[in-house]
Amino acid sequence: MKIMINIKADKEVKESAQALAKDLGLPLSGIINALLKEFVRNRSVSFSAVPKMTRALENVLGKVENDIKNKKNIVGPFRTAEEMNKYLDSL
Repeated sequence: MKIMINIKADKEVKESAQALAKDLGLPLSGIINALLKEFVRNRSVSFSAVPKMTRALENVLGKVENDIKNKKNIVGPFRTAEEMNKYLDSL
């Protein structure tokens, strides 16, 4: 017998989860049901997520990579930590 469970979730999370489930060809309810079964079977919860950069961070890293490639806005290398600290103190 199937029953209905009502949960509260962030709108963005629900929409992203539904889109991903659809891409996989599965209903979101099937994924949630499988996760609940795994929770009961293993009597534990495990969380993992692939870190994802924000678009702003990707843009900053792109600029940094360009600077490195063009040898722009780069100081060093420093031979010692004292040499590095001296440079930083001069800024």
